[in-house]
Amino acid sequence: MQILIVPSSTCGPRSQDQFLTSFVINRTLAIDAGCLGLYGSVADQSAIRHVLITHSHIDHVASLPVFVNQVYDGSGDCVTVHGSAPVLDSLRRDLFNGRVWPDFFHLSTQMPPYLKARELAVERPVELEGLRVTPIAVDHVVPTTGFLVQDGRSSVLFSSDTGPTERLWEVAAAVPDLKAVFLEVTFPDAMAELATISKHLTPATFGREVAKLPRPVAWVAVHVHPRYRGKVTKEMKALRLPGLEMGRFGVPYEF
Repeated sequence: MQILIVPSSTCGPRSQDQFLTSFVINRTLAIDAGCLGLYGSVADQSAIRHVLITHSHIDHVASLPVFVNQVYDGSGDCVTVHGSAPVLDSLRRDLFNGRVWPDFFHLSTQMPPYLKARELAVERPVELEGLRVTPIAVDHVVPTTGFLVQDGRSSVLFSSDTGPTERLWEVAAAVPDLKAVFLEVTFPDAMAELATISKHLTPATFGREVAKLPRPVAWVAVHVHPRYRGKVTKEMKALRLPGLEMGRFGVPYEF
């Protein structure tokens, strides 16, 4: 399984600032669309057939309208956007609403569709592009799902945005071929109160989440607030967690 954390900084390929969130898996499936509309070329974007949206916050959906517009070819063979009922409702009401962006959902009933929508149910797997994807509820300030992605040889878990959570690790513990976890860490420990209110992790709570899965996997820290990346990185290194690395953008991971 190949996983790319899509870069979202315009400060050059070596920048490690993550302003927006998107992952591309095996070049054909994406998780979140914060910066998906800025990914690669139009051909690269057109190869993506499915987009899984974890939740409705703007850093995870910001470029979805741009992406859908760029890959539309009028053939009817369009991209499918997957999300929970609250996510799809937000996309219709808040993004593709005829004000912020044209209502592609409505236009898709009158002409070859711009996009298709598929509702996801928690812990009900779907098969997409040779991958088995299972949504798992996590604890954030809006309804949010992480995703377990499996290809029959390896499994990778994406937490999305979350504070301390439980069910994610219960599911993970039952997956024998789990190779990696992409786990968020947003604020430094000094901002623990804000992290608690906004339901994000700090290095200290990241470490406690790791302890809930007592088995060796690769831990990839993502979603670091760019203003505090240096501080968070220093605190993460101090944890001395086996298999931990800070997420690298634009460099494919292989599991």
